[in-house]
Amino acid sequence: MSENTYDYVIVGGGTAGSVIASRLTENPDVTVAVIEGGPSDIDRDDVLTLRRWLGLLGGDLDYGYTTTEQPRGNSHILHSRAKVLGGCSSHNTLISFKPLPGDWDEWAAAGAEGWDHKAMDPYFGKLRNNIVPVDAKDRNAIASDFVEAAQAATGVPRVEGFNKGPFKDGVGFFDLSYHPENNKRSSASVAYLHPHMEAGDRPNLTLLLETWAYKLEFDATDEGLTARGVRVRGKDGVEKLISARTEVLVCAGAVDTPRLLMHSGIGPKADLEALGIPVLHDLPGVGENLLDHPESVIVWETNGPIPENSAMDSDAGLFIQRDPAAAGPDLMFHFYQIPFTDNPERLGYEQPEHGVSMTPNIPKPKSRGRVYLTSADPEVKPALDFRYFTDEDDYDGKTLVDGIKIAREIAKTEPLAGWLKREVCPGPDVTDDEALSEYARKVAHTVYHPAGTCRIGAADDELAVVDPQLKVRGLQSIRIADASVFPTMPAVNPMIGVLMVGEKCAELLGGDA
Repeated sequence: MSENTYDYVIVGGGTAGSVIASRLTENPDVTVAVIEGGPSDIDRDDVLTLRRWLGLLGGDLDYGYTTTEQPRGNSHILHSRAKVLGGCSSHNTLISFKPLPGDWDEWAAAGAEGWDHKAMDPYFGKLRNNIVPVDAKDRNAIASDFVEAAQAATGVPRVEGFNKGPFKDGVGFFDLSYHPENNKRSSASVAYLHPHMEAGDRPNLTLLLETWAYKLEFDATDEGLTARGVRVRGKDGVEKLISARTEVLVCAGAVDTPRLLMHSGIGPKADLEALGIPVLHDLPGVGENLLDHPESVIVWETNGPIPENSAMDSDAGLFIQRDPAAAGPDLMFHFYQIPFTDNPERLGYEQPEHGVSMTPNIPKPKSRGRVYLTSADPEVKPALDFRYFTDEDDYDGKTLVDGIKIAREIAKTEPLAGWLKREVCPGPDVTDDEALSEYARKVAHTVYHPAGTCRIGAADDELAVVDPQLKVRGLQSIRIADASVFPTMPAVNPMIGVLMVGEKCAELLGGDA
């Protein structure tokens, strides 16, 4: 037996991959290899300390994808994707929302049979992450006053524990996957892999770290094209084939999963042929339906320094339902206890010494983009064209304009108003809808939620990449489990949704076995 052969091979030791690896290896007779492009996060305080998340963006643990020219949006966004065990759960703010019932029911309506909220709810209870509200000691005074002012200005209820039940609006401190006593992450890797790595109790789990997957290998069998393994390059530059006896599971995320498929000859036929990539399987939906949660920013200078205590500098937020017919909230805000001016500075604004930000966010964006290859060389990064603010009715742009107007009402309301010295950007002189829209779109940024590029759907859906069992359409022994399978965007931060996809995938695999 080859030393490079396992029952299951998982590409990506990130949010879903960590869950699946841990669950599969509960059976001592099952062998699993996880291929992860980055290093371990064990003993990495820069990764494990939640409040240090901003320092990871653009660093050596970031794949750092850029976007193509965005005629109606910001063309200078860095789309950080984590290059470390735990994936983006080792990189992000760990804001933790169980997707709302309407989010899952949308999936079922899009052809994902068995993914409605009643079917999905039990997976939240299985999660091993330490999901808790922001601790009392981390509740910054200005964030607390934002919560009070937002409640008074908008009339939404105060929420203590957003995961206690479904909501359509509300303001409060978030639930986070963290350990408040030391501000350490409860990421996918910490919750699902560290216990076994430290105890050494899973000899059937192999972590191939700093190992890059660049091509999937298939055999022609009686059943059709069957995934047999993954071609990888190690840190030492040596290339080899990691073979799977049972299945290959691709969990590389909404950018790198379609990228890997396309470099393996699976994707839109015409696009692959144009680059000289031999077409193994024409699957037109690969790379399409790129989703994100774009948000803009409005910044105030404060009358002085902000209290130091915080879990991760964006600990509270607001949800509003403007349209009574919507299934859930249709406008969201993060409240940053820092003046977040990276993008406004490009337009000439200056960062104040002390300040705070509100970031109006589009929970259910209508614009759709795509990920595509520009070269047959797997080393060349793919193109990300989010097509921000290109939806026909300009719903996305109008949502941000509404958000800035509401943010200003909150800023005028005590007890927050007493903290604020002046509005820095866009500035009080920018008032008409057209100017607000132009500003909001040009300084828009991402909250690092790309999804949708290998979406789930019914068997007869030509643009679906996976079926409701997460199997890649038209191929054997290969599934996808990560944010790329999202057919639509949840109204809330999606990390918990990705963990639940991992739990469901592990259960599907167990059932099939």
